[in-house]
Amino acid sequence: MTTKKSWGIVLTSLLAASMMLSACGSKDSNSGTATSTPQGTSSSNSKDTGADTSKPVELKMILLGPKPVDYDLVFGEINKVLKQKVNATLQTEFLDWSDWKQKYPLKFAANEDFDLVYTANWAMYADQANKGGFLELTDDLLAKYAPLAWKSMDKVKWDQAKVKNKLYMFPYNIPNEYKEKLLIYREDLREKYNLPPITDGASFEKFTDAIVKNEKGVTPFGPTLASMNALDTPLLMQKNNWKPIDGTPFAVSIGDASGKVFDIYDTPQFKELLTYYKNLADNGTWMRDVLTYKGSQSEDFKSGKIASFSHTLSSAVSAVAAVKTAHPDWKVGIADIAPDSKKTIAISTQNGMSIHASSKSPERALMVLDLLQNDKQLHDLMMYGIEGTHYTANGSDLFTKTDKFGSFNTFTNWGFQSPLNRQEATYPQGAKDIENKWKDQVTHFKLETFVFDSTKVLNEVSNVSNVMTRYGLPLEYGLIKDTDKGLADLQAQLKAAGMDKIQAELQNQINTFLAENK
Repeated sequence: MTTKKSWGIVLTSLLAASMMLSACGSKDSNSGTATSTPQGTSSSNSKDTGADTSKPVELKMILLGPKPVDYDLVFGEINKVLKQKVNATLQTEFLDWSDWKQKYPLKFAANEDFDLVYTANWAMYADQANKGGFLELTDDLLAKYAPLAWKSMDKVKWDQAKVKNKLYMFPYNIPNEYKEKLLIYREDLREKYNLPPITDGASFEKFTDAIVKNEKGVTPFGPTLASMNALDTPLLMQKNNWKPIDGTPFAVSIGDASGKVFDIYDTPQFKELLTYYKNLADNGTWMRDVLTYKGSQSEDFKSGKIASFSHTLSSAVSAVAAVKTAHPDWKVGIADIAPDSKKTIAISTQNGMSIHASSKSPERALMVLDLLQNDKQLHDLMMYGIEGTHYTANGSDLFTKTDKFGSFNTFTNWGFQSPLNRQEATYPQGAKDIENKWKDQVTHFKLETFVFDSTKVLNEVSNVSNVMTRYGLPLEYGLIKDTDKGLADLQAQLKAAGMDKIQAELQNQINTFLAENK
């Protein structure tokens, strides 16, 4: 959910394709999980703010993801309500997942005419905020034109969305969106072969071995391709309570108040994990052409091509629902394979909306954002489509998808999430159990909201990223016969690519951040 900058708003850069998947806000995780409905969020209009809405305006909005088949149907209803409440309508452009990274920054560089845009820490928020692409959202603007959000959203969420102490994003507003990655797997197959519960790397390996030996045509694990093995998040980062710095080979320890930066690849934990990965690869845990895998984890899981994958809790919930419909005789398990680790929740910049710095109607744009996030009627339309067509309402806070749900819910409506979110009536008990356990494991730390500004080391970051892809991925997926030599080659190439310069700049920024946020 988004908030914007300068008279605009937008997003931070995470890194690469895998980071987009880890976002929860990935294209596989739009499940519409919800919390309780707050009071005082029924509606707002021009009379509430004293704003002049006598002149009708059409606002152009840019969102990520494919254009919904039922776009005209649903947005027609949205526009009827917006017209009545604030005399505004929306005309929306959708940037498909295959090319949004190229097209998104070009729209700002060309100063195209648009008003609202999706943004996130993984979708160039900080980068465009620093470049002046978003409108700064001051306290006065928010209080006058977004009174519902200004009243209901915790101050910490607004503060988390600030870039250099200025706000450019209208962030999403849900209590806890866990960043942790879980293992989503075929529980029916685990039971079939009388395997132990999956609780760690060792028990997962037993599961994969059984799949290889007994389930022909089924690959035990479906990868996510970025700069690291998909299992790194639970078995390396989460298990050791590290916070990786996106786009770099560095991390900091959550429990280290000094914020000392270290090289992930130069740790005994990583070296030990390489042996584990080599064993998995040799035993056939993932396909031999893993580095060219272009499949969808969720779709391949639903079709039975893969027996497990790693993703967020919201994706696990979606997988349970999809499999229940397609294969009612299957069971889906959800396993935390780093169960004793500290848990982290997404900061408010995980999803949001911003206002373009060149918007001709920034006040009206802000009013629309306020309504889409906090007006029940509009929120339901934007998040779920038309009741009776795309979903069935179960009371005020639950819903059931119809077979038409996918005809609308294909895009980044994540920036509008709020306490008005509905939860699926079929929300699995296993997910609820995990959430209940994690509540007591959530931790907050000083560098939780730190975002690395790579402006001064762009060339080095690009070079290092290329090295991580060329040398790191084959090593992490167990495709290098001699892992010691492969690791030495990787470290040598990273050094040549300029990692020392990145580390020095990163450490300097962290030191400054900690000094300013004592």
